[in-house]
Amino acid sequence: MSLIPKILVIAGSDSGGGAGIQADIKAISYFKGFAMTAVTAITAQNTKGVQSIYPLPKEIVIDQINSVMDDLTPDVVKIGMLADIDIINYISTTINDHKIILDPVMVATSGDILVNEEIIDSIKNNLLKKSFLITPNIYEAQILSGIKINNLEDQIAAGKKLKNNGCANVLIKGGHGNLEDIHDVLITSEEKQHIFKSKKIKSENTHGTGCTLASAIAANIGHKNDITESIDVSIKYVQNGINKAPGFGSGNGPIRHF
Repeated sequence: MSLIPKILVIAGSDSGGGAGIQADIKAISYFKGFAMTAVTAITAQNTKGVQSIYPLPKEIVIDQINSVMDDLTPDVVKIGMLADIDIINYISTTINDHKIILDPVMVATSGDILVNEEIIDSIKNNLLKKSFLITPNIYEAQILSGIKINNLEDQIAAGKKLKNNGCANVLIKGGHGNLEDIHDVLITSEEKQHIFKSKKIKSENTHGTGCTLASAIAANIGHKNDITESIDVSIKYVQNGINKAPGFGSGNGPIRHF
């Protein structure tokens, strides 16, 4: 029987099914991985927006993580939005023997900052250094690196700075911001850089693309694929999902995961 990678996802739930834990499970399942979860928050949301957020108590979040770790031994841990300083510190100090794929959800597509300064500092000073790969968008990369990104050269500079700050590998996504062409920039642990160039797709169905991409990469890394290959396959998967989106809802709809 072929390897089935086990992926623990630590993230929030999206009642609309397009992002968060729901998108993570779909992407991991598509790439023949086994998804396990530690839900950090429950949201009431749909394609039109988020109506309410209920962060779960840190005790139950930590209990979920411990329960999975004690029995199912993840091959990869994918982390989405975190909004509790104690949970971030717990992950930073206890999950050391697993490959962490961190999607540092800090900024909405609109550019609005979603978490407070304390959370940003804890992610920057603790969790980044424990991560195998981080996948910030343009806005998040600017916050984490302190470099204003206006072009591809800035993207590369920000990626190198984050790599030098302690993260093993950095993928700065180019789908947000004002850049005309999409260039996703990977800076690897070997100090190499790889640029994934793709066409910008004009679509109203892009909800959950960041969650989906990070989880697709996590599943491919779990299959022990090369990091560059894993990212390339995952970017193409997300693009295909946008192009073939089902058109659900009246707002920013989900992509097609299958």
